[in-house]
Amino acid sequence: MSEEILKFITCKTKLNTMKFHTRKWIKPEDLNPNGTLFGGRLLEWIDEEAALYAIIQLENPRAVTKFISEINFRSSAKKGDIIEIGLDITNFGHTSITLCCEVRNKMTHEVIISIDQIIMVALDENGKPTRHGKVKKEFVIDRLGK
Repeated sequence: MSEEILKFITCKTKLNTMKFHTRKWIKPEDLNPNGTLFGGRLLEWIDEEAALYAIIQLENPRAVTKFISEINFRSSAKKGDIIEIGLDITNFGHTSITLCCEVRNKMTHEVIISIDQIIMVALDENGKPTRHGKVKKEFVIDRLGK
C-alpha cells in the first residue's frame, strides 16, 4: 500500500476519535460576498490552531507550517453558526509533526472542511529545522510527572 493511501486511511480513521476543542462563532466580518463563511478566514483559523497544537505537542514555540495538503470544502457556514475545529496527529517525523483536520458545524455535525495533512516543522533559534524527539501524542497529565 502506498504511503499516501496509508496516510489518507489513517486520517479518516482518526476522524472517528478526533477531539474538537476550538469553537468559532461566525460573525458578519467572517462572511464572503455570498453571505457564507470566507474560506480564507477559515484557513487562517485552521493554520493558527495547527500551530498551537504543534507548539504544545513538540514543546517548541517555533513550530511553523511547512505543508497543507488538498483542502476539501464540503459545505459552508453562515452568520450565527458555531463551528468547531478538530485536529489529530497522524505521524511524527524527526523535525515535524503531521496533523489531519476536520471542521464541522457544532449543532448539525455537518463537515465543512477536511484536510488530510498539515505538516508542522520544529525550528531552532536560527530558524533551521531541529529534531524534537517526540514519538507519541502527549497530554498535560503525561507531562506532570516530568
